[in-house]
Amino acid sequence: MKNLFRRIYSAPYLLLTMAVFFWSVNSIVGRFMRLDVPPIALSFWRWAGASMIIIYFAWPKLKEDWSIIKRHQPLLLLLALTGVAMFNTLLYSGLQSTVALNAFLIQSTMPVLIMLFSFFIFRDKINHLQGVGVALSLAGVVMVIARGDIEVLRSLSLNRGDILIFIAAIGYAVYSVMLRKRPTLHPISFIAFTFVTGTLMLLPLYIWETVTVKTITLNGPTMLTIAYVAIFPSIVSYFCYNRGIELIGANRAGLFIHLMPVFGTIMAIVFLGERFFWFHGVGIAMIFFGIVMTLWHHK
Repeated sequence: MKNLFRRIYSAPYLLLTMAVFFWSVNSIVGRFMRLDVPPIALSFWRWAGASMIIIYFAWPKLKEDWSIIKRHQPLLLLLALTGVAMFNTLLYSGLQSTVALNAFLIQSTMPVLIMLFSFFIFRDKINHLQGVGVALSLAGVVMVIARGDIEVLRSLSLNRGDILIFIAAIGYAVYSVMLRKRPTLHPISFIAFTFVTGTLMLLPLYIWETVTVKTITLNGPTMLTIAYVAIFPSIVSYFCYNRGIELIGANRAGLFIHLMPVFGTIMAIVFLGERFFWFHGVGIAMIFFGIVMTLWHHK
């Protein structure tokens, strides 16, 4: 079993695919549960739950790494803000007033944003083949979401929710790029510190929402929702995504976010009985070859 975990931990493409799969479900859950769970409450309890789970395992490593954490506190606080507190709160808030398709489409700008921030912050070069791969993959995303019909795109109107999700995408692109400056902490120490700090950042907003807007409805579905978002798109996905960036860099790792609409399509076909059309196949093929083109160049 240990050898299996080691192999998985050294397989960036598998890790990144797992991370994006759980995030894809997260967007659908956030949209589906929007009437029962207010957005800030969902984000707060997601990270509070994840923090309570992870802190049990991370405490010994946190004590060992505390001097490093204190030395790099400004950077770690930035990562906690952009990757934990900011992104998911804005995503869930946006899903209150926009559909999951818009959310997938807007989040698909993240690989482009990551490359732009990598260039402006670290002067990473973007070559022609890499640019073509990203463009092809992004075009595949548009193909899947537009269902092969340009009129679908024309009918997608931007609203407040779309703007919030785009701001969230900007924040997560910054998080992805700045991960390369992460100090040499044990991965579980880094996850625990950013989760707990991000939760504390959300606490005042959660209290405000509870008092002035709406309280969370506690029942079976909401408890299952919180359990899912605390474990899979939080603990599991963040371990996988952070490790993937560590292994292959933010530019290539970010491209896997284009798999979100692929997973969304597959889940709709399997669980909702939707049909598989030509544009699904074409779009998924474009995404696949765009990712392969970008990854192949770096081998």
